[in-house]
Amino acid sequence: MLLMRGKCCKEMTPERVARLDAVLALRQPDLTVFAENLHKPRNFSAMVRNCDAVGINEMHVLPGEDNLRKHWNTSQGAEKWMSIKTHANSEDACTDLKSKGFQLVAAHLSDSAMDYRKLDYTQPTALVLGTELFGVSDITLTYADHQISIPMMGVTQSLNVSVACAIVLYEARRQRETAGMYDQPRLDAETLARQRFEWLHPVLTEYCQKHGLKYPALDENGDLAEPMPRST
Repeated sequence: MLLMRGKCCKEMTPERVARLDAVLALRQPDLTVFAENLHKPRNFSAMVRNCDAVGINEMHVLPGEDNLRKHWNTSQGAEKWMSIKTHANSEDACTDLKSKGFQLVAAHLSDSAMDYRKLDYTQPTALVLGTELFGVSDITLTYADHQISIPMMGVTQSLNVSVACAIVLYEARRQRETAGMYDQPRLDAETLARQRFEWLHPVLTEYCQKHGLKYPALDENGDLAEPMPRST
């Protein structure tokens, strides 16, 4: 199930079109986060913001007891630009991600966990994060390809989950920048065209989705390049 992006109420100007096109060109389809059983909405919202900041296009979630109640003041509107795919259970999420070629990297304190900086994040990677109290579930750990941890030099053994998420994702971003993975668009043409339409024309997007209509093509300026379809 995909949660629909929020509407964008800002006027579409050439500068805004250029800005959104630039963001789309940086999206990383093979980098994602799987947030498992998060019970603190503010942590989830902060993680959405982290994902958007490093160019993640779709985030995976297994809702905790608070479901998907979010504090959007924390996410700073990032929910408008992120696809959130929810899963019924951990096994479904892991199976889905593995079938798409992702390595599952669990942020989890254990004897087998490696320093997070030693992992290769240029590979298709799903960072798995669990609750602060219990970490990643035993079920999910059976699917994990690697376990990682962030070295700590103080009394506490772990960081807030959203902070840990940001630290690991920025290491992934650093590696990917070095490898030139942000130098050219990486979304496939169909996904790029679809998201560009949805981001630039949220009202028309809602109309097309409501009536089951195909999105019309856009020109380089973000304007309709063909007539808007009509519902029958």
